[in-house]
Amino acid sequence: MSDAMRAETVRITGHGGDEIEAYLAEPLDGPGSGGVVVIHHMPGYDAATKEITRKFAAHGYLAICPNLYSREAPGASPDDAAAAARANGGVPDDRLVGDVAGAIEHLKSLPLSNGKFATIGYCSGGRQSFLAACSLPLDAAVDCYGAFIVGSPPEGMPLKVGPIVHLAKDLSGPLLGLFGAEDQHPSPEQVAELAAELDKYEKVHDFHTYEGAGHAFFAVDRPSYRPEAANDGWRRIWDFFGRYLAS
Repeated sequence: MSDAMRAETVRITGHGGDEIEAYLAEPLDGPGSGGVVVIHHMPGYDAATKEITRKFAAHGYLAICPNLYSREAPGASPDDAAAAARANGGVPDDRLVGDVAGAIEHLKSLPLSNGKFATIGYCSGGRQSFLAACSLPLDAAVDCYGAFIVGSPPEGMPLKVGPIVHLAKDLSGPLLGLFGAEDQHPSPEQVAELAAELDKYEKVHDFHTYEGAGHAFFAVDRPSYRPEAANDGWRRIWDFFGRYLAS
């Protein structure tokens, strides 16, 4: 752990050359560091996600969270920005990949970068972490209960996203998956389908499903929080990134 870090809002170049907002946290001491792109959940680019970004810096990683709603609602509150994005059907997949690529390029430019990069995402961000890892050359990725990798949103839900399990063949690095047994998006059956697809292509993956946990069990500010599952999940994340992002 490091208590010397800098955290600030920066501007990066995202998809299509657009300038977007991002939150950067970086340790100020120690050896070269792996870089983590934190992909925020549908509620938005919020205080909780920025806290997670700082948590990675405290553990010695360069970390950046791009504001995926910079275009829809620049300067808006997280709730308003998420509502604007939701009204547009969510973040288009190609734009997400471009924004993550831009975040990685920003991390590459930092003096402490060791040239290794990963993504982590929660809820919609879990799906997007998998998407990025199937679209970009990453060293690792973490999917925390990512919905609609397998299956489509229920009728009436405004998200305009489709299943992307067919991209499993393109996964560029090891994948850690953390899921709740009581979740329906993804359900345990959908998690099993994704695992089977990754097995088919001999992709390295490590999936864990927690009994008594549903969706968003990492979210400390929600009734869904499950401390035992979250604490074990964090332990697995640190072990996983320690293995694949170390200098």
